[in-house]
Amino acid sequence: MLDGRWKSNIEKGLKPVGIRLRRIGIRADHLTAAGVVMAAGAAVAIATGHLSLGLLLLILTGLPDALDGAVAKASGTAGPRGAFFDSVADRVSDTLLLGGVAWYLASTDPGLIALLPMAVLGASLIISYERAKAESLGFNAKGGVMERAERTILLGLGLLFEALLIPVLWIMLVLTLITAVQRFVKVWRQASKERPAVLTTRRASRRRAARSASTVWRQNLQSRRRR
Repeated sequence: MLDGRWKSNIEKGLKPVGIRLRRIGIRADHLTAAGVVMAAGAAVAIATGHLSLGLLLLILTGLPDALDGAVAKASGTAGPRGAFFDSVADRVSDTLLLGGVAWYLASTDPGLIALLPMAVLGASLIISYERAKAESLGFNAKGGVMERAERTILLGLGLLFEALLIPVLWIMLVLTLITAVQRFVKVWRQASKERPAVLTTRRASRRRAARSASTVWRQNLQSRRRR
């Protein structure tokens, strides 16, 4: 939700910063990798009970994530390779962060509550897959009430107020599952519409070509039999 409304404006505001970073030799891939390293540091801090440090590193993780796109556009290197790297890095960062939370809860709260962050992770991977698969098929699956920006903000809130960590995780899980349903319905409706006439024409031409080939084959077979 926040990604769709604010991302373009944020990228425009960060464009001058991206130009300066590119001039001093910093590439978009460097920032993306730095974000993963910071996420790993935040995960270790959270897992060991240093929630304030984990919150600080979580905030810092967002800076490279916001700047890598600006640097890529400033240098004219934005493309599929960078987009792929950025997407994979986001999934790795999410796994590290929620894994750190699970480790922390396993050491502080008895029972199965440590599985809650992993459930959030599983739901977030579902919505990421829905978007990736939909875009590969030519559909749009963006949007929803709980995208990556919202999850990061809520996780930061839970780290800031430790007593709210478990309730925040439950909220994240419910809203992420709702987002998964929203994206599924959105793509389902797009895929259920009538296909463009171009596709119908292509299929018809293929059928005619197949029928023509079949007719030629039958004629050749009959001529051979007559011989």
